[in-house]
Amino acid sequence: MRILLVEDDVMIGEAVVKGLSRASHAVDWLQDGEDARHAPEDVAYDCILLDLGLPGIDGSTLLSLWRREKVTTPVIILTARDGLSDRVAGLDGGADDYVVKPFELSELMARIRAVTRRQGGGSDSRLSNGVLTLDQATREVTVKNADGSLTPVTLTSREFALLEALLMRPGAVLSRESLENRIYSFDDEIESNAVEYIIHTLRKKVGAEQIKNVRGAGWKVQKAGSGAL
Repeated sequence: MRILLVEDDVMIGEAVVKGLSRASHAVDWLQDGEDARHAPEDVAYDCILLDLGLPGIDGSTLLSLWRREKVTTPVIILTARDGLSDRVAGLDGGADDYVVKPFELSELMARIRAVTRRQGGGSDSRLSNGVLTLDQATREVTVKNADGSLTPVTLTSREFALLEALLMRPGAVLSRESLENRIYSFDDEIESNAVEYIIHTLRKKVGAEQIKNVRGAGWKVQKAGSGAL
């Protein structure tokens, strides 16, 4: 997933970026509310982690501006303000969840999965098209064989992130640019054939027939029950 972190505390920011990156997420970290003002318009983020006490534009105002402009990206507030009135105000202001500092990274990642599932209409941490199954919580990936048995597959972080992007929209063709935006942050250097290489190695592991190349458009995985690609 591509995640926007808006947090001015360097220690917290570094820890969150490190933890989410290890979990195969691409994280863009901004430390000023003014810098983050138009970020959701430029990138289709899966989730935004938003501190309230920001320089430039405070988090509450930022959230109000985004919601007024119809930014529907799930937002999780990260704050030291743990009063009931603060939580109610944040949720009423358009936040999808509220995490009080200090927090465990495992809890934050669970909440990210929860708000993105609600956004996509899912009910658990697994993404599946009937053949490929990816568990966002355990990071396990399996391929269903013709006899019904399951073969576990070990993926690199990039392979996992790319497969996750495809399985979040089964049947949809995702372009190279779209996939780059989902698996790389703006600090990453992207080689011209990076996505093609990841697709190549991923196909070797899950089966070439599971990821179809739509010439000139991009790649897709089949929808559940749709038969052959």
